[in-house]
This record gives sequence, structure tokens and C-alpha cells, in this order.
Amino acid sequence: MLYRLIYVSDARGAAGANLFVLADILGASERNNRRDRLSGVLVQHDGRFLQQLEGARVDLDRLMGRLRVDPRHGDIRVLHDAPIAARTMHWPMAHPPLTPALKAFMIAPDPAIGAARVPEMLREAAAALPAAA
Repeated sequence: MLYRLIYVSDARGAAGANLFVLADILGASERNNRRDRLSGVLVQHDGRFLQQLEGARVDLDRLMGRLRVDPRHGDIRVLHDAPIAARTMHWPMAHPPLTPALKAFMIAPDPAIGAARVPEMLREAAAALPAAA
């Protein structure tokens, strides 16, 4: 069974503003997610990360355990965690463009909006990406 997990976290240190740190996170995430058969997208804005991940429960739980002790993340808040029939994200890790709706959400994350709208906002942003390899 597959699950979708979406979280928002506060970027700590250079992770919130440094493109080199973001590139490092994206590269490591792609390698790890390929290994663990996870797919997803990550956006960063205004000192926050927003990530959607899809995969097996055990793999998502293992990843969240690593993220909770990662010094680049603080105050991780799970917005959505539910079973899904099929993946909507097919990249091991993608970095879609920031849409106006995502930008507004990243400035003031509202958990009530998160569960209802964030998956749709991320799908819309990811539509601009090339097909997964």
C-alpha cells in the first residue's frame, strides 16, 4: 500500500537561504529516494520547506525519523498523511517552480488549508516539470 505524506518545516541555518545547501539537499534526497522507492517534490521559500512524499509506510517513517534529527529542519509539521491508490509524483525528488498559491502558503502555512489544498497546489506546480526519467 502507498501513502502520501506532506510536511512543512522551518529551515534552519543556511538551509533557509543558501542555494548551494538546497542543491545539496535535493541531490541527496534524489539518491536516497531512489534507493527507498519514494517519490516527491520539495519547495523552499521564506525560510520554510514544504515537501510531499509518496511511498511505502515503512520507508516514509524511516525518512521522517531522519528528518526529525536533521539540523537543517525545525518544527516539522505533518499536514497530510494518508493512503493513496496511486502516485501523483513520479520523480525521486523534484523541485517545482513556486506558484503564487504555494508562495502564499509558505509565508503563512495554515494546517487547515494544508490537508485540503496543498496536494493540489503541488500537483499544479509539478505540471511545469519535465516527465520523470
